[in-house]
Amino acid sequence: MSNLDPTPPFGASLADTARLLRKRFDQRLRFTGSTRAQWHAIFKISKQEGMKQAELAEALDVEPITLTRLLDRMEEGGWVQRQPDPTDRRARLLFLTEKAREALAPMRLVVDEIYEEALAGLDKAEREQLMHLLSRVRTNLSKGENHE
Repeated sequence: MSNLDPTPPFGASLADTARLLRKRFDQRLRFTGSTRAQWHAIFKISKQEGMKQAELAEALDVEPITLTRLLDRMEEGGWVQRQPDPTDRRARLLFLTEKAREALAPMRLVVDEIYEEALAGLDKAEREQLMHLLSRVRTNLSKGENHE
C-alpha cells in the first residue's frame, strides 16, 4: 500500500472502530454510575452465576489483580457478591445482586441501541457477513496465541 492510499490499514481501522465503540458505551452508560468494564463483567456473570473470579478474569482477558480491584468497586457499589467456593478455599464465586439483575434488561436495551447505531445502513446479510468475517479474523489470530 502506498503512502497515498486513502484506505486506513486494517489494524488502525479496527482499533479506531473499537475505540469509538468504547467511547459510545462510556457516554451512554454514564447515567448508571458504573463503567463499561463493570457492565462487561455483569453481563459475563449473568451468563454463568457462581463462576470463579479466575474464570471471569480469563473471560474478560484481564489480569487477576485488575479484576480484583474492579470487583472491589462493584461490590462496594452493590452490583456483585463474592462468596467462598466450598470446594476450593482459595477461590471466590461471583453472583449478581438484585440491583444488578434489575438493571440487566434496561442495560441490554442500551447495548442494543448502540449496536444498532454502529450497524446502521447495513442490511441483515451484511451484518451476518461482518460477524462471520470478524470471527474468521479472531480465529486466525487466536491460532497464533501459543506461538509467543
